[in-house]
Amino acid sequence: MSDSVKAAAAVPLDTPRQPIDQLTINTIRTLSMDAVQKANSGHPGTPMALAPLAYTIFERFLKHNPKNPHWANRDRFVLSNGHASMLLYSMLYLTGYGLTLEDLKSFRQWNSKTPGHPEYHHTPGVETTTGPLGQGISNSVGMAIAERWIAAHFNRPGHEIFNYTTYVICGDGDLMEGVSHETAAIAGHLGLSNLVWMYDNNHITIEGTTSLAYSDDVKKRFEGYHWNVLHVTDANSLDQIGAALTTATTNPDKPTMIIVDSHIGYGAPTRQDTKEAHGEPLGDGEIEGAKKFYGWPVDAKFLVPPEVLEHMRAAEARGAEWEAEWNKKFAAYKAEYPELAREWEMIMNRELPEGWDSEIPTFAADAKGVASRESSGKVLNAIAKHVPWLLGGSADLAPSTKTLLAGEKSFEKDSYGGRNLHFGIREHGMAAILNGMALSGLRPYGASFLIFSDYSRPAIRLSALMDLPVIHIFTHDSIGLGEDGPTHQPIEQFMTLRAIPRMLFIRPADANEVAESWRVIMKQKKHPAILALSRQALPTFDRTKYASAAGVSKGAYVLADCDGAPEVILMSSGSEVKLCVAAYETLKSEGVKVRVVSMPCWEIFEEQSAEYKEQVLPNACRARVAVEAGTNLGWDYYTGLDGYVLCRTDFGASAPATELFTQFGFTPENVANHARKLIGKGK
Repeated sequence: MSDSVKAAAAVPLDTPRQPIDQLTINTIRTLSMDAVQKANSGHPGTPMALAPLAYTIFERFLKHNPKNPHWANRDRFVLSNGHASMLLYSMLYLTGYGLTLEDLKSFRQWNSKTPGHPEYHHTPGVETTTGPLGQGISNSVGMAIAERWIAAHFNRPGHEIFNYTTYVICGDGDLMEGVSHETAAIAGHLGLSNLVWMYDNNHITIEGTTSLAYSDDVKKRFEGYHWNVLHVTDANSLDQIGAALTTATTNPDKPTMIIVDSHIGYGAPTRQDTKEAHGEPLGDGEIEGAKKFYGWPVDAKFLVPPEVLEHMRAAEARGAEWEAEWNKKFAAYKAEYPELAREWEMIMNRELPEGWDSEIPTFAADAKGVASRESSGKVLNAIAKHVPWLLGGSADLAPSTKTLLAGEKSFEKDSYGGRNLHFGIREHGMAAILNGMALSGLRPYGASFLIFSDYSRPAIRLSALMDLPVIHIFTHDSIGLGEDGPTHQPIEQFMTLRAIPRMLFIRPADANEVAESWRVIMKQKKHPAILALSRQALPTFDRTKYASAAGVSKGAYVLADCDGAPEVILMSSGSEVKLCVAAYETLKSEGVKVRVVSMPCWEIFEEQSAEYKEQVLPNACRARVAVEAGTNLGWDYYTGLDGYVLCRTDFGASAPATELFTQFGFTPENVANHARKLIGKGK
């Protein structure tokens, strides 16, 4: 953010400290204590300790508009230690984000706007869902990356439209989690000077003091990551906090870590600096003692002095003025750069440009075929030509996952307009960063091997919880990857990922299903998607003989059929569909009435009408064989008790893929034999 804009966004720092400052800080503290006590659940200690920090950020630094939480050029504020949610809710209420005192009194209750941990989409002003420690700070790196890319792509001389900063409060738990190391390293490597983390150094965890398990030298650690590191020795010193934030927001080439020494449960007579202040209501006696310490009426609950509310609601007028000024700048920008302005409007509305899919290839029938990772790379590049804000990368596996955008530069320090991101071998960090990018409007993708989805699962789950259309590309999706062996061969991953609510797990069977899968994925405005792709070549089915791959849009479809009602149905996803097709041809030649159903995405299939599902899987036909080179969990829902699931319930082995499929029984002959047995024609 430029100095001129930042100066306009802040109350001047040389303004003398006024009684209203302390009165407001104590209002934040007491609101938080009272809400936790009323709920008989929550975390009061951190809001009591960090009220001065949150107050300084919101009052003197944060450029935001409470009446429009989605204003494009707002600064972002993330409370990564989301268990301290009452700190954020108090700030959102006081500054005018639409929360009421009744909302604060309903903290952690059914249908409340103030859930136990902050939830994106649920509470106005919450930028990301936090609580699982390490996720919020990691999302913030994605937000900072997005700002840098957006600024590089859209800003023009004389038209600095985008220039916001992301502020983050985090705790020791955030820094202990491994994902914090991954994303802090990336942020430092990229020189994201638009990113400020503030570490609540209170020395307390749930079990006791941090010294039980944590003795990192945070200063040296972050200096090693190439961050600018500052130290506030007293969390109650507005002067120290203000000076540190001023330095942080004017640092030109590094992200900043501010270590803030604080006292958890500040003011509580016996619980200050104790583990009991972390995650338990204080109790009436402690609250009374703390309020006496603050000079607060001890019997008053949820007290907000009128002058405090007037003072803090001034944020509404400031925010409206900042946004109005920005809207004028954007109007001038739009007049001079209408095409770029239209791009931004599409980003904000999650729209796609006209003709975005015009170059998606149609793949000719080919018995030898191509690996679905290869066809996916071709489709990805065809789409990327028409959707400039589709960008991403891999966890150091782009040559294997085929996710490099041809002809595009890398996103690097001092070259932030590139669309190829390099996350290094950091799957968890990559997925969390993708969430932050999607929260900023971009359409990000990240890639790795399917087995390593386990490393990134917490962030993948949150992409679904937040309804973010992140694209997760996972290749090497089965024992078919071959010689790398069982350490790299996913078995249970299909089902564990399918189990995530709101997630689309799509496993295409051939190149044309890959193309249709991308069409489905790109049209999503909310659902994240996992695209599971093969290392080995898959035959491209002759679509003049078999059904069109357009059926992917319905999640499952009849790929090959018989005349009349089927005696047996063969169903599968991904690379094993070819086994079903081969078995189909054999059984058909024997006079068996057989159907093949390709099921690339269960989640989409379950959204279809009962009539459509009956057409694909008629209840009258209970002889069903499902085939998948992974665990059988879930398939019995479709096969029923009378069906059979040809699966793999143990780990794989190191050998060529063809040998593995044969040894483990994944052959057309075996599929056909199980079908014959179900209809009483087998040996």
